Amino acid sequence: MEWPVDKIRKEYPILNQRINGERLDYLDNAATMQQPVCVSDAVIKYYKTINSNVHRGIYTLSNEATNAYENARKKVSNFINAKSPNNIIFTKSTTESLNLVAEGFGDLIIKPDDEIVISIAEHHSNLIPWQQLAQRHSAHLKYIELKDDGTLDLDCARKIINSKTKIVAVGHVSNVLGTLNPISEIEQLAHKNNAYFVVDGAQAISHIKVDVQKINADFYAFSGHKMGAPTGIGVLYGKYSLLNQMNPVQFGGEMIGNVSRYQATWSKPPLKFEAGTPNISGAIGLGATIDFYNALDISKISHYENILLSRMLLRLRSIPNLTIYGPFDIEQKVGVISFNINGLHPHDVATALDLLGIEVRAGHHCAEPLMKTLGIDSTIRASISFYNNLEDINQLVDGIKRVKEFFKK
Repeated sequence: MEWPVDKIRKEYPILNQRINGERLDYLDNAATMQQPVCVSDAVIKYYKTINSNVHRGIYTLSNEATNAYENARKKVSNFINAKSPNNIIFTKSTTESLNLVAEGFGDLIIKPDDEIVISIAEHHSNLIPWQQLAQRHSAHLKYIELKDDGTLDLDCARKIINSKTKIVAVGHVSNVLGTLNPISEIEQLAHKNNAYFVVDGAQAISHIKVDVQKINADFYAFSGHKMGAPTGIGVLYGKYSLLNQMNPVQFGGEMIGNVSRYQATWSKPPLKFEAGTPNISGAIGLGATIDFYNALDISKISHYENILLSRMLLRLRSIPNLTIYGPFDIEQKVGVISFNINGLHPHDVATALDLLGIEVRAGHHCAEPLMKTLGIDSTIRASISFYNNLEDINQLVDGIKRVKEFFKK
């Protein structure tokens, strides 16, 4: 497939700069993606032409801002195939979305000795909220372990998901291993046992087609900046019947229905969960991002990125004394490769690569239990997007070889 990567890269002027005198090779997309010009233009246009508060004014600017904000909600709904825009709550991040489910919904349903199931590969944002929920209610947190190849152990899942399980929460894609998790099988196990199914989609949303109805997720969370939208805007999808049951966790502003001296009622979802002035420009920027993705076609994005990831995996595997974590099967891997170089600390490698213009991430990647399971403290993580090209892959591999030689001397 001929992917117009050169044309796409023109939409990202940040990629044209030099870092430490070297060509910028941005490979930290799992942390945050770069933003195309059309997105920043949409945000600037909002501030220049219709800057005003939403839902609260009857004048022209407020009506236009409200329409733009709610139109962004419709775009998100269509992008993930929700039944209605009313299924979409704007938050500030995946983290806030998952905490909202744990507090607003989890606190309603979890009782002493109930069980919550997550995987050992979860990002802290999809671990700590459930850990804290279990502690608040004297419930039990259980983990789906990994197989040797870095994929989830479904036999383990079948053993621990049972009639005591009330919530199953897993990442769609691992932010460390890049593993594309078998969420269809896990969803069936959860719902077969009358448990609720929560998906952290932060690492999936920019790489693969997400269909929340096909997934049959009760809740699905992701962040705008993981796909090139502004920071500070996130999404929580929820089945409407469950959103109706949930308690709000923030109060005031537009989330109210009526207020008396001693009582209050709430608006219907989604406004029920959007207390105070929302991130209007962030939502509008997210809508513009989705327009950009729709023009490119997510299925074509996935195909191109698979080719790029295969090339990176092949070239990294050829480097002596380099250990790669996670599956080697490209059908089970999305966007991310984590690795270590024997005898070198990941922070030293990342610092040396930065001197060569290569931006990767080093650390535990907010997944300390996974690191302990792997028997390591940290890794180097290179993560791609559809604006990366073969030159980026070659620059990374050549850079690693230079770093190895430098430390050897």
